[in-house]
Amino acid sequence: MRAVQVHLISSAPSWPVLNQRVCALRFFFGVTLGHAEIPERIAYAPTPAKLPTILNGDEIVRFLEAVPSLRTCTARTTAYAAGLRASEAVHLKVRNIDGERGIIRVEHGKGGKDRNVMLSAQLLAILRVYWRLARPEVWLFPGRDETKPIDVQVLYSACRSACTAAGIDKRMTVHTLRHRFANHLLESGTDIRIIQVLLGHNNLSTTARYTKGSNT
Repeated sequence: MRAVQVHLISSAPSWPVLNQRVCALRFFFGVTLGHAEIPERIAYAPTPAKLPTILNGDEIVRFLEAVPSLRTCTARTTAYAAGLRASEAVHLKVRNIDGERGIIRVEHGKGGKDRNVMLSAQLLAILRVYWRLARPEVWLFPGRDETKPIDVQVLYSACRSACTAAGIDKRMTVHTLRHRFANHLLESGTDIRIIQVLLGHNNLSTTARYTKGSNT
């Protein structure tokens, strides 16, 4: 069995393919041959950890300003400035923006949890200009059907277009901006446990992965 595992590791073109083969072997020995004790000895391969894409300040500005669509540009900026997931950004409602308290209320985030995130003075000013121009009523970033929010795939597509227009050859997504948000906070001296709460992470280890690549 040890020789088979060594062969799998040396011959598999990728970790997903390796785990597919491991799954097949576990089924063969455990189900087909009826040796329930063997599958436990055939371990799945852990996915190799990757560092997030590192962006400098100029790249972020170019990315956010590229493809001047008011709605998607403001949505990207909001996601970056508040450290939001793409799904959280597109599901924001006008009522979630609390300028007086300086917070954004995220409703039904990952895991169905609500949380408050920071609303900087700069982002508030941007959102006020956006509101005066777009006049959204319920959804902050409505779709073509204004009774529904913009589709998250539209935001993903806008990110790809912005990356191309800005001439950035790194892989840029809303998730990349979320990583950079966490890095900014850590570099400014914010306690990692506060960053954990702002990002909506259950485990501190997840937040630690987000802050890899910071200058601290």
